Amino acid sequence: MPSKHHITNDEQPNEEIMTLQQQVADLTDALQRERADATNIRRRHDEQIAGLRNVVKANVVRDLLPVIDNFERALKHVPKELEHNDYIKGVQGVVKQFEKTLADVGVERIKTVGEVFDPTYHEAVAMEEGDGPTEVVSEELQAGYTIGDEVIRHAMVKVKMA
Repeated sequence: MPSKHHITNDEQPNEEIMTLQQQVADLTDALQRERADATNIRRRHDEQIAGLRNVVKANVVRDLLPVIDNFERALKHVPKELEHNDYIKGVQGVVKQFEKTLADVGVERIKTVGEVFDPTYHEAVAMEEGDGPTEVVSEELQAGYTIGDEVIRHAMVKVKMA
């Protein structure tokens, strides 16, 4: 008894072509997904390396900050008669060079005096009375620094209601 559907020689190549076209489409989709995955892996790797670099920089800078703090403290207490002394100018030059080097590696000093108090960046160690509703930084006791979005060290400040 003859079958209801008889494949002719003309239909068989069309089915094979359609099957092969579907396989090509499936393989193309799979290849595109693999490429996208590889791109995402490379991007995540690059982000992790950049993050690790910032962690290393932050740790090194954190260890060096007491040095610049001491230089700055010393320069605040220079006697009037020595202000224009070449030795003092040399120490000021070292501090400027240190600050430039920090900036070159992406470290920024946190803005303080006159800024609205922000616990993300500031650590209040003293509070002064004032007549306003807003807490404003009135004095910087120790500089704070950031690298990118990370706080390396909070700025120690006095705050006043203004």
